[in-house]
Amino acid sequence: MDSHQQFKQYDKTKSPKSEKTQKISGEQYFSATPSSCDERRTLHVTLRNHETVVQVSNGVFSASKLDLGTSVLLKHAPKPPENGKFLDIGCGWGSISIAMGLESPEAEIVAVDVNERALELTELNAKNAGLKHIRTSLVDDALKENNTLEFNNFDLIWSNPPIRVGKEMLHDILMTWIPRLKVGGAAYLVVQKNLGSDSLIPWLAANLGENYNVEKYASSKGYRIIEVIKTK
Repeated sequence: MDSHQQFKQYDKTKSPKSEKTQKISGEQYFSATPSSCDERRTLHVTLRNHETVVQVSNGVFSASKLDLGTSVLLKHAPKPPENGKFLDIGCGWGSISIAMGLESPEAEIVAVDVNERALELTELNAKNAGLKHIRTSLVDDALKENNTLEFNNFDLIWSNPPIRVGKEMLHDILMTWIPRLKVGGAAYLVVQKNLGSDSLIPWLAANLGENYNVEKYASSKGYRIIEVIKTK
């Protein structure tokens, strides 16, 4: 089962809840087409010391503010290369992609998500920030066989992965995308400590194998940043 199918399965098997509860649980963020009303709101955020105005909406992760985990990642991840091919896994409204784009205007940045509304917002926010080097893709489109070369050989991955989809699905997502690093490429993942960051490090090391170096890169505000480097 691929990562997009697992996201779909997660959405279909959730129990009926009020929209308010769905927003709190975050479950609807993993739906391809959120059922909540698309009510756009404007946020003023700081992304890697860049003051930016973005649009957010219901049914997309972190719909009211820049979430703490992403904030920790953007504050502590090392400066990205000036150019190369970068990936944002689960882009939401585009906070990580836009931060990458502002830091590395010569890079090619790919933002993937299963949520169509999230991709629309990322495209809009990138356009409004004057970033023409960010492109988006649905996960199922990116994983099609004829797109293997296009969505591969990444120099850098930054992600606040969707921990709450469950361990099995999370593992599948990470094992789908991290091996798409090029040799010498690096991934930086932010994971909350009480949601399993410390156990995820040895799991990644064991499952990625000897061609990868996995370790804790930084800690802040209850979050760990995990560094994965593809060594050969």
